[in-house]
Amino acid sequence: MHRLFPLVLTTLALTVAPSWASPPASGFRLEILVDGRAVPQYPARGTVYVEAVKGSDYAIRLHNPLDVRVAVALSVDGLNTIDARWTSAATARKWVLDPHETIVIPGWQTDMNHARRFFFTSERESYAEWLGKTENMGVISAVFFRERIARIEATMAAPIEGKSQGEARGSAAGGAAGAPTRESSRADSTVRPSPPAPNVAGRQPEEYAATGIGDRADHAVRRISMDLEKEPVATLDVRYEFRPQLVRLGVLPPVPGASDPLARREGARGFEPGFCPEPPARKK
Repeated sequence: MHRLFPLVLTTLALTVAPSWASPPASGFRLEILVDGRAVPQYPARGTVYVEAVKGSDYAIRLHNPLDVRVAVALSVDGLNTIDARWTSAATARKWVLDPHETIVIPGWQTDMNHARRFFFTSERESYAEWLGKTENMGVISAVFFRERIARIEATMAAPIEGKSQGEARGSAAGGAAGAPTRESSRADSTVRPSPPAPNVAGRQPEEYAATGIGDRADHAVRRISMDLEKEPVATLDVRYEFRPQLVRLGVLPPVPGASDPLARREGARGFEPGFCPEPPARKK
């Protein structure tokens, strides 16, 4: 975040409020949406898990239960969803929620008018891998800061570093234009990593979940100033993993009847009694 003057911080807020009603205030919320619906959350091992389905778009829904505005530092795979930087929550650029407001963040904000969608993918094809920032994959974190002074009037949007809006859009979008994405284009094919080579046994290495940068979506924002309390009022973290890892961690039970390749191999034997079976005689 850039300091405009002491104690006043610059952040981003949605220009258009959601068209659907906010839920009743029952606490701060961080939810993962797939096809517009919140996926189940599984409290376990001191955290909260959700299942990642490879290739699925997802969005992040945030809710403010307070009677005052809050600013939310939101990161995916350790990267700020506004500028893809890795910082502390206090210094991060933030999303703003009005009292009792619920908003949906559809993806990585690439300029003042657009985002590119979150989607579940492998670590190798993730946005974090493309940026070379792979230390914190598999976690979504929202840190809520309360506004110190009640709002009197809205602050008008200020120019971005003296550039026109068109220039600012081009500069912001340029950082992610060539990132790995599911869109089929000639440019994308030059940067998408090739599939990993099989290991000695001929099996693909195990995949772990991460987040990619997908299709472009309209998502207009504006820049405002806020005076925030120093300490956060809430911190919510969600871990996401593919189903096999959730089963191994004991978060989800194994699917009845599903075979475990390792268990099958552990039960393998070299010989069975008897002779070699004979196929039908060949016709002459």
